[in-house]
Amino acid sequence: MMRAALMWTINDFSAYRMLLSWSTAGIMGYPICMDNTRAFHLQHGRKACNFNCHRQFLKAGHPYRRNKKAFTKGRVEKNEAPPRANGEEVWHSMCYFKSAIEEPLSYPPGYGTEHKWKKRSIFGISRIGPQT
Repeated sequence: MMRAALMWTINDFSAYRMLLSWSTAGIMGYPICMDNTRAFHLQHGRKACNFNCHRQFLKAGHPYRRNKKAFTKGRVEKNEAPPRANGEEVWHSMCYFKSAIEEPLSYPPGYGTEHKWKKRSIFGISRIGPQT
């Protein structure tokens, strides 16, 4: 009889943090949402909460979108998922940032309000496509 065990998983959030310097903590912790997040702070705490934001990524007719008991009580999810940034938008949001080697201790302008990029990757993200 063959048996298998899951020994490792690849977590995209670790890769965002280590390789691309996207801070995965706080209100803007999910890079797919960027500044279109619906996260909030708990009333008596400082912790960012993303509870129930995940249902917006389901298809429009999915039964979990209409489920009022198992998720936020009395609420049907009607919002669409935030638009995904294309490569051009991501490039323009971070092309002027310094790399971790050039300027190791500073944060770029707009950090925490417009984006969560800390530095440009040291692996060299180059622009592909038409030059403007």
